Amino acid sequence: MNYNERLSNVAVLGAAGKMGSGIVLLTVIEMANRCLIEGKDPCEASLHAIDVSPSALNGLMKYLRTQVLKSAEKSTIQLRKWYSGNPALIENEEIINRYVMDVLSVVKPSTRMEAAWDAYVIFEAVSENPDLKVKLFSSINEHNPNQPWFLTNTSSIPIGELNKKAGLNGNIIGLHYYNPPAIQKLLEIITPAEINPHLVEFANQLAGNLQKTVVHANDVAGFIGNGFFMRDILFAVNETMRLTKEMSLPQALYVVDKVSRDYLVRPMGIFQLSDYVGIDVCVFIMAVMNERLTGENVQCSLFEQLMKQEVMGGQFADGNQKDGIFKYIKGQIVAVYDLNTKQYIELKAIADVGDSFLGPMPASWQPWKLAIKSRTREIMLQQYFDELKQMQTTGAVLAKAYAINAKQIGQQLVRNGVAHKTDDVNTVMTTGFFHAFGPVNDYL
Repeated sequence: MNYNERLSNVAVLGAAGKMGSGIVLLTVIEMANRCLIEGKDPCEASLHAIDVSPSALNGLMKYLRTQVLKSAEKSTIQLRKWYSGNPALIENEEIINRYVMDVLSVVKPSTRMEAAWDAYVIFEAVSENPDLKVKLFSSINEHNPNQPWFLTNTSSIPIGELNKKAGLNGNIIGLHYYNPPAIQKLLEIITPAEINPHLVEFANQLAGNLQKTVVHANDVAGFIGNGFFMRDILFAVNETMRLTKEMSLPQALYVVDKVSRDYLVRPMGIFQLSDYVGIDVCVFIMAVMNERLTGENVQCSLFEQLMKQEVMGGQFADGNQKDGIFKYIKGQIVAVYDLNTKQYIELKAIADVGDSFLGPMPASWQPWKLAIKSRTREIMLQQYFDELKQMQTTGAVLAKAYAINAKQIGQQLVRNGVAHKTDDVNTVMTTGFFHAFGPVNDYL
């Protein structure tokens, strides 16, 4: 069975979720395009969009219609070629509308797992729960006579473990899309020790057709992205707790977040990013890693305390940020959570103290938005870090320690066989996390 045949019948589990909806969008466009290239009617292909919520599936279809229309409007030249044999389609608007209709005809929403029982490829984007994943994989594999291939979006659970427990005989691979999948260029591909080589070829061809930047990670819990991110959180929390000897916890949270964002030229501070992902999600990923990694404590008591007080972060269905370590209004941080009083403290009072404590920024510093667009970014960053090295303000000292630790995390991922090389770690952090520079560098 070749690539196009394999893509003719697909199922996506967790299709209406944040990650699943993006995977559906990317996959259904690829499926429809393959049909059109071969001169086939896209309605001959089937993507079974499976989710437990009927209302969420309705929302998925609305999302798909909007996004496919946007994609079509950018591809009118190609669409005219594909539909050139249809004399009824003359105007661009007619061709675009037909394409949208054809793509959506591929999607078959369903709340029943049985819809996956004849699919050749199963994409999985359910919650990060190994027991749930194994249960779903085992059931589908038992009832599906086609020996389907499983492509899991897990961001932390070893693929080999899922393969063994679900009895998939190497027919599973990790495709860790980054959020949101339709926009993020990075794709981590994780291959377990037991793997069907044809599945690896399929995954690489799919990634190429989706124009993803691919980084291959070894099958170690957390992989590269979360392997770095979780350890980065732990260092930040340790620094925060150390600073509470000199200031309140909300002030220390603000200081470390500012250091990790401004001083390290990142789009978000470490605690804002934790809110974006979800405090509960971070705790769960750490638990997965902690259970599977020897000689390393990957646990965060601060985050566990926040969870007990139902401070979770995450995002609403419309994409707006939920309150977590920080309180948000229209995406902007306005307050910091206090574990002791169980209330949010306005940012201004905390920021004045925190900024004074950190001291002035280096004169050559530029915010992330400017740095990321700079044509001379490397020169600018080297100048900035050269200046930072000479400074002994509290902010500079904290930033240098943070940057050195980030470099050590990246090097550790290579030493421990998670990443093949340091360039892979840098690619994940610059492409998947949008850092202005990779952690393994010579700036310091």
